[in-house]
Amino acid sequence: MPRRREVPALVRLCLQNLAQHMQSLWLRDYSDNYLDEFQFRFIMGPFNDLPGNTVQELLRVLAQSRRLSRAALHLLLLPQLRELSLSPCPSLASNGIARLLALRCQGLISLDLRGCSRLSPAALESVVSALPRLQRLVLAGTQADERVLSALGRGCHELRELDVSHCRNLDPRALRSLAFDPRHRRRCCPMLRVLLARGLELMGDGGTAPAPASALAFLLLALPSLQFLAHGAVPDALRLLHEQDLAGAEDTDGFPSLQEAVRWCGAVPGGHRLTLPLRHVEDVEEQDLAVVRAMCPQAEEAVVWLSDGTGTAELRRWSSLCRLTLGCAEGRALAAPVPVLQSLGPQLHSLTLHGFCCHDGQALTAVLAACPGLRAFNADLHLPPDTGTEEPDEDPPPHSTDPLPHGCPQLHTFSLALVGGTGSGLALGTTLSPVLTSLLCHALRLQRLRLLSIPFPLDPVFHAALAAPGPPLQELQELSLAGSRVSGRTVRLLLASHSRLHRMDLSRCQDIHRRDYDGFMQSVRKQHLELDITWE
Repeated sequence: MPRRREVPALVRLCLQNLAQHMQSLWLRDYSDNYLDEFQFRFIMGPFNDLPGNTVQELLRVLAQSRRLSRAALHLLLLPQLRELSLSPCPSLASNGIARLLALRCQGLISLDLRGCSRLSPAALESVVSALPRLQRLVLAGTQADERVLSALGRGCHELRELDVSHCRNLDPRALRSLAFDPRHRRRCCPMLRVLLARGLELMGDGGTAPAPASALAFLLLALPSLQFLAHGAVPDALRLLHEQDLAGAEDTDGFPSLQEAVRWCGAVPGGHRLTLPLRHVEDVEEQDLAVVRAMCPQAEEAVVWLSDGTGTAELRRWSSLCRLTLGCAEGRALAAPVPVLQSLGPQLHSLTLHGFCCHDGQALTAVLAACPGLRAFNADLHLPPDTGTEEPDEDPPPHSTDPLPHGCPQLHTFSLALVGGTGSGLALGTTLSPVLTSLLCHALRLQRLRLLSIPFPLDPVFHAALAAPGPPLQELQELSLAGSRVSGRTVRLLLASHSRLHRMDLSRCQDIHRRDYDGFMQSVRKQHLELDITWE
């Protein structure tokens, strides 16, 4: 049975009560008399003596209950704060709030301003200049520009993670200011490990700016701790560095040339081969696998798009990989990546598949059997257009063999989505149902299960799994069956099982009706279960 609702901790109850009454008890006088006054550095009030983690939790409670206001922010931006996120309330993040942040919260180590588009570049620059202890900063979707990045490079020497995705005032060329200060001729951000820069387009300036590949290549050379750089042109930058064709990449805007930056890494012509410490690479096309593997021999995670099969031999030799995403745009059969997975499978902890075509359960069995140590499996698969139009003539005989006798004993996340196809899907179910049943029976550590848009009935799968010894699904916490065929009886069995369910998604389940949903919720309320059920 899902967990019963626990009695909230006393601190949590106090904070909820405080959040409920802040407007009437503490904020009214401040709003009427002091809200627009910015000449004071600190405010003496009832929150000053609270520990930083308590203030952070109070801010979260206010945000979750939609009670966070400008006055509340004025009172709670305190020196003891170490983490702050304004992404739940971007409309409150004004230039005035930025001034208070810079004045009062100089001990912050984590700041999330995602989507706070009202903050001007000057305000963002003043904030980051005043926060030298920052280790994590999210500026995605803001007005951050090159001046902001220059301020980060000069002052935030402990920065480890930065997200500037979809900042319209930035392009790959501006990112160089994170790694090098042209004015003082010194390198910056020596501890930066993760830089997310998706959606940054190269802004035209008459053709004199370096190409995205050159700018990103400079970053890869100049940031010695960088493990992940998220931008679509990273494979191009790796190819540029691998080919060592750097003669045209001269010193621009005061930044060192790529030839000089290469020497920082200890690589010399005819000598030490240049490699990079990247641990995560994405947007890798199959034809670039040899280059990317040579440049990033220590990579542990890769997102690879397969095309003609020419690079699969390189992929098999990538011995450091433990998290792999494979995609294809041509609807290749799910059996296509099996030879690669038979080589890499024993070392993989996570596997994600996109775009492959699932004709039956045999290929899925081969994929899972090749990866016995998986902890997470995610697949968005296509079905043939005629799925389900040919129904079996008679009920299939019971399966006497177990498709996955050893299963994936370490698996904690399993997600399978099937798109396309027509009809009831019974023909597909005869081969895929036994695979899912076997998997659930052996995955005793499974915590998150998503079976989306499955066209055949899942009742036999869950009935068999719940009746198996062990019992399976004891650790299950999140279950999504959106768009799949499952009955109310099966859901009631799940509610009565010994699982730890706290979230269930039954959206677009055609066999679940309003009376079923009302019955589920009545059971949840009657038994005081800590379970959220979504249905529509």
